[in-house]
Amino acid sequence: MNIRSFLKLVEIQTKAASMIPLLLGTVYSLYRFKTFNLRNFAFMFVSLLTFDMVTTAVNNYMDFKKAKKTHGYGYETHNAIVKYKLKEFTVLTVIFLLLTIAVVFGVLLFLNTDIIILLLGALSFAVGISYSFGPIPISRTPFGELFSGLFMGFVIVFISVYIHIFDQNVLNIVYSGGNLSLSIGILEILYIFLLSIPAVSGIANIMLANNICDIEDDRENRRYTLPIYIGRENSLKLFRSLYYIAFAVVILLVILGIEPISCLLVLVTLIPVNKNLKTFDKLQTKKDTFPLSVKNFVMMNVTLIVTIAVALLWK
Repeated sequence: MNIRSFLKLVEIQTKAASMIPLLLGTVYSLYRFKTFNLRNFAFMFVSLLTFDMVTTAVNNYMDFKKAKKTHGYGYETHNAIVKYKLKEFTVLTVIFLLLTIAVVFGVLLFLNTDIIILLLGALSFAVGISYSFGPIPISRTPFGELFSGLFMGFVIVFISVYIHIFDQNVLNIVYSGGNLSLSIGILEILYIFLLSIPAVSGIANIMLANNICDIEDDRENRRYTLPIYIGRENSLKLFRSLYYIAFAVVILLVILGIEPISCLLVLVTLIPVNKNLKTFDKLQTKKDTFPLSVKNFVMMNVTLIVTIAVALLWK
């Protein structure tokens, strides 16, 4: 396996889906809590990046193993194992090595923070593996959008904030004298959740766009995704609605004073997002219009990150 086939196997171009939420949580931590822990950030960066690679590689491997349709764009050029004629042993070795790195750095992050990171990290790893692996992978069910959006959107953002403020009593689990107590800073966690909505919506829509484009192939390959259950038209309506919800939440957080007024510049991206929505409404293919969902996600969330960073520098 060379560098090119490795990068295709892990689909390096899709790693923005995990790195952008990490950066969003980081700039928010700096803006709202005025704190940044470089060591924790480095541990999370390595663990998150390598585990994201694991889930993608596993997904490609499972698609390769379970594919019933062995011709067409998706099978012959999209899957690195087929395109580069990779050996199964080599692919599995790479997956194992990446998973080992992710676990090691995840444990280091836990040792440098607290048990909340251990619990959320273990849950995220379990969901990430279950997403592509097992008798019924999550990606082959109607819940793919929900799990990918919540875990890659909200959970990553939450952890990327929490690793900097773990000692500020936003969320605590304490075991003492046979008693287990939990304290939750409800408002702060709610604000972090609302902050993450553009990431949640954008990532869920990447998955949704992918499944809309693959409706026919998924039927043949027995992948019973959300668009197969609710139909193409309802899926397109949901696709559009999730973006508008994200824009509305940004306005709400600015009104509440949680995000700086500069974040209203995110609304400028509504123009190209609407243009992309109209294009996607007319044609849904993996090759031609699926990338629009990735562009929408990057535009909205990078603009949000930059506007928070600008406000931070201004302060």
